[in-house]
Amino acid sequence: WLKREPSVEEIKKEFEKFDLSQFEEVVFCGFGEPTERFDDLIQVAAFVKQTYGKPIRINTNGLGNLINNRNIAPDMKNMIDTISISLNTPNAEKYLELTRSKFGQISFQAMLNFAGEAKKYVPNVVLSTVDTTLTKEEEAQCSSICRNLGVTYRIRPWED
Repeated sequence: WLKREPSVEEIKKEFEKFDLSQFEEVVFCGFGEPTERFDDLIQVAAFVKQTYGKPIRINTNGLGNLINNRNIAPDMKNMIDTISISLNTPNAEKYLELTRSKFGQISFQAMLNFAGEAKKYVPNVVLSTVDTTLTKEEEAQCSSICRNLGVTYRIRPWED
């Protein structure tokens, strides 16, 4: 755990510690929602693209527009190659129960709207659920949601 959030310059400096030729892509994810620091994320992504030419993926809850109080999707153009959004479930009530989003009932639709916006600017938009957490009927509903949005549906394996 970090004692404080690193600056953009500190994050860029960390890249010097790694041989990025050993990695297929750079992923923004984990220990919180990466779009909480979206402006910093985009600065670091630009640095990675210019310096290392690596594909960039964001793993997100898809609530970046609510978090930032604006449509952040256009800022991802030519910067983010893949965005993976946790769909979790095919219905708003269960979504809120699972995520306990501070944004309440609007969260599920906002996440779907974000996915639709993101596909205008990001080449690969994926919505995902976790294997064994949904019924086959719910997975079919999730697949239908993704088909209607024109994005990819992925069932991630359950990991202990």
